[in-house]
Amino acid sequence: MREIKIYSFLDCIINLEKDDFMKTIGIIGGMSYESSIHYYERINDQVNEIAGDLNCAQLIIYNVNFQNIRKLMVKNEWDKIGKELARIARVLENAGADYIVIATNTMHKVADYIQSHLSIPLIHIADCTAFKCKKKKVKRVGLLGTKYTMQEDFLKKRLEANDLEVFVPKNENDINKIDKVIFDELCKGVILDESRKYYIDVINRMIEENNIEGIILGCTEIEMLIKEKDVDIPVFDTTQSHIDEIVNYCLEKENS
Repeated sequence: MREIKIYSFLDCIINLEKDDFMKTIGIIGGMSYESSIHYYERINDQVNEIAGDLNCAQLIIYNVNFQNIRKLMVKNEWDKIGKELARIARVLENAGADYIVIATNTMHKVADYIQSHLSIPLIHIADCTAFKCKKKKVKRVGLLGTKYTMQEDFLKKRLEANDLEVFVPKNENDINKIDKVIFDELCKGVILDESRKYYIDVINRMIEENNIEGIILGCTEIEMLIKEKDVDIPVFDTTQSHIDEIVNYCLEKENS
């Protein structure tokens, strides 16, 4: 019965008249809802800043219950996560989305699987971030994120395919602590000074050990903790990098 209600609502969306100058973005959100709030606010703010008047973004958000996804992550059942997010992406496509966005870094682990089930593009967060790095002529970068993002290659390889040299913390304790802060604090909107100091210490050690020229905040919540002023190298926030390109796609603007 619930599915019938959803598709009845989507039919109404499809019948709405679409602007000829603006594309509709389909956002898979809720992972976490804290970062999804940033996506919603900033996309609309930036579209309005560019288009003016009362213009805001045409977008459709499907907000998942992250608790269900997190349970599958812990059990390493990524095939189930991929199938569920691909299903959601198709719902958004059927609702009239011209592009799909996953409002989180870690879920890009299944981005290729999701894209294979769509006939519209998926805007990949790593491509958007790499563009920002190259624009600042930064090639050697550190990458912080969840344990999955730091220990696996799904984001690192995509960044390397964009001609970046990518380094992650060497110490497993650092990786575990960074991951714990994300899920136990940042995903719940908790910002602690001691965690900020810990992240800064990790970044400074990476500057010394790996000679990195920039640091990628490879989790959409880390931007709540680390700011440009906190370190002596450029900070590349994947959330903002992603949002900038989403706005470009929405308004059909070329990269500049």
